[in-house]
Amino acid sequence: MANKNSPEEEYFARIEAEKRERLARQLDNERAREEADALKAAHYMHCGKCGQKMMTTVFKGVEIEVCPGCGAVLLDPGELEQLAGDDQSSLFHNLAELFGMSEDQEAP
Repeated sequence: MANKNSPEEEYFARIEAEKRERLARQLDNERAREEADALKAAHYMHCGKCGQKMMTTVFKGVEIEVCPGCGAVLLDPGELEQLAGDDQSSLFHNLAELFGMSEDQEAP
């Protein structure tokens, strides 16, 4: 004779399975966050070309990162625009318009 679980046993088994799934997702999220933090700690402020520690310097009033080893420059978001200025006839402005990043265009 087959053993059938009672509705109560099935309910509690389902609740336990859901708890295990939630806990597994939470642990996966924590593990992913820890891995991202470790990756950032290993690469933060390091040159993408040669791996040396980037040095912060001020260029035309903007803080930029420069690699002392290979001379690579790292610009944070918005710094290129600050350095390029507001010249509307520049190549940068034309490229921005081409890719839909122009501030002159109205929002849809």
